[in-house]
Amino acid sequence: NLNKWYISKMAKLQLFMAPLLFGFLMSCAVGPNFKKPEVEAPEDFRAADSLQQDSLITFIPPDSLLDYDADSLLNLRWWELFNDPVLDELVLIALDENKDVQITASRIEEARAFLAFTKADAYPSIGYQAGFNRGDLLLGLKTESINQNFFIAPTANWEIDFWGRFRRANEAARAEMVASQFSHRTIQISLISEVVATYFLLLDFHNRLEIAQRTLESRLKSLNIIQQRFDKGTIPEIDLNQSQIQKEIAAAAIPAAERFISKTENALSILLGRNPGRITMGANELNDMRPPEIPVGIPSSLLERRPDVAEAEYLLKAQSARIGVATSLLFPSISLTGSLGISSNELSSLTLGETGWSVGISLSGPLFEFGKNLKRIEIEKQRTEQLRLGYENTVLFAFQEVEDALVEIHTYRRQVASNIRQYDAAFNAAILSTERYDKGVTSYLEVLDSERTLFNAELQLSENRQQYLTRYVQLYKALGGGWISEEESEEASDQ
Repeated sequence: NLNKWYISKMAKLQLFMAPLLFGFLMSCAVGPNFKKPEVEAPEDFRAADSLQQDSLITFIPPDSLLDYDADSLLNLRWWELFNDPVLDELVLIALDENKDVQITASRIEEARAFLAFTKADAYPSIGYQAGFNRGDLLLGLKTESINQNFFIAPTANWEIDFWGRFRRANEAARAEMVASQFSHRTIQISLISEVVATYFLLLDFHNRLEIAQRTLESRLKSLNIIQQRFDKGTIPEIDLNQSQIQKEIAAAAIPAAERFISKTENALSILLGRNPGRITMGANELNDMRPPEIPVGIPSSLLERRPDVAEAEYLLKAQSARIGVATSLLFPSISLTGSLGISSNELSSLTLGETGWSVGISLSGPLFEFGKNLKRIEIEKQRTEQLRLGYENTVLFAFQEVEDALVEIHTYRRQVASNIRQYDAAFNAAILSTERYDKGVTSYLEVLDSERTLFNAELQLSENRQQYLTRYVQLYKALGGGWISEEESEEASDQ
């Protein structure tokens, strides 16, 4: 009775200890656990204060912007703040049809499939064996009779993940899948920025074309007057030649602007994932575009929103897990094998044949490979160090991009203000020079100089307006802000 009681208790103890032992084995994983690198970040951006103090030009933001604080502003579909329906439509088309975005979306699915593929290594492999043998050899010895055998048997093989090699591989695959998602987001944000910036450039070229056409029309009228005066002998021929030169300068600017418009439309079409073609513009002109005000005191912590920083972090995490995979190769692998099947001398009686089974356990591992496995670990460690430095570099570049965008907005705003004053003065000077020339007070050279100055000032103002708007695009891109999908918007509104 005592023996029966002892055997019963031991059986229960084994049943209790087996799951604990299994759990311990499954929780064991060699290699370092990932720790996010600590990067020293500034508390704020040095260019933000000067930007807020700048009052040379005051742009009134759209009414929809006035109700948002600094944090929620970055969560907006920022391109909609420019109040241009055509621009909104172009962005949505690009997000849906751009080929680079579709490629990164496919890479997400590839990474997801690879993760499932890697997970399968942790489970038993179940297969089958079947075959037919016929001959007069048995165990290498010749027999008097010819023997034949038919057999079929399911098999199972399971390598126990004692050292966590499969779990580290799964960890790496999972991190790479998340990294691919952030890569997709990075491409989306870059695409939006490119579409908006290219659209502003297209508005600029249309504006330059309109300036050139208007200037040509004005100079044709002036040339007609100069021609009549020359025909009457009241002015010298050099005045006529100078007027003809100025007319041709304006005329030459028209095909140049048309060429730039066509090439920009082609570039924008490719961003939309479509064949090169004409882009239908809306009623808005470059002078109608008003950038949104920048929220006061943008905290540097918002850089954590950048998907390229998150992508670099998860790639580092994946590589860190590979150190564990390499470390596990130092230790032996343990595999369980088994088979259960039937065999017979005749195919017709195979289902009635005798049943056989086998169970085995195998142990295999390195013994002496001249430091090969240790060097494998060192390789993975150095790759991890490279990605760690790459992550830190990505963060540093992120800080730089925000600082550069803030500085450029600040300086372009002042530059546009100067361009506006320059244009106003040049416009007035052109009128006064023409009046002075008509009254015989000054020579035609003064008129020519005033017209050249006005033409160049108007073109420069158009270009700098476009550059100024584009720097806002670069800022939002640098901050990684802006919802892209309705799901993200709804998820954030529920929080």
